[in-house]
Amino acid sequence: MTDKRNPKDPHRYDDMLDLPHHQSATRPHMSLYDRAAQFSPFAALTGYDDEVKETARLTDRKIELDENSKAGLDEKLQFLTARLDSRPVISFTYFVPDALKAGGSYVTTTGTVKKIDPYQRMVVLYGANKSSDSTVIPLDDIVDISGELFCEMAQNG
Repeated sequence: MTDKRNPKDPHRYDDMLDLPHHQSATRPHMSLYDRAAQFSPFAALTGYDDEVKETARLTDRKIELDENSKAGLDEKLQFLTARLDSRPVISFTYFVPDALKAGGSYVTTTGTVKKIDPYQRMVVLYGANKSSDSTVIPLDDIVDISGELFCEMAQNG
């Protein structure tokens, strides 16, 4: 049996327009979410986008301080060590190495100094409250120390 419809006739399917929408009797109706998932793009290179973003993420190089800057920091640390009993609030700017790639970032943390350990070469700040962890800052990574305490140091010369 051959189809005698004219392929150029714009009304050749008019008889089907009023038919009811087909519903399968054996398969459940698929949700719109599941239907959309069928047409989502396929990621042939799983993790590639994450790698590109990680490569594009910028990190800073660690600054090497000159002798004058090191001497200034040592002077501030000695002044601070002598006044730890007054529990001064100090801001430290220091380098934090990046865990995933070369370089890192500079972070400024402000807190009350708990102790300065010259043997392990670190400064320990109290946590936000007694139960929280302390912040440990390696002395060799510090690039700046500031606080109201150092105004007194500048006045005394």
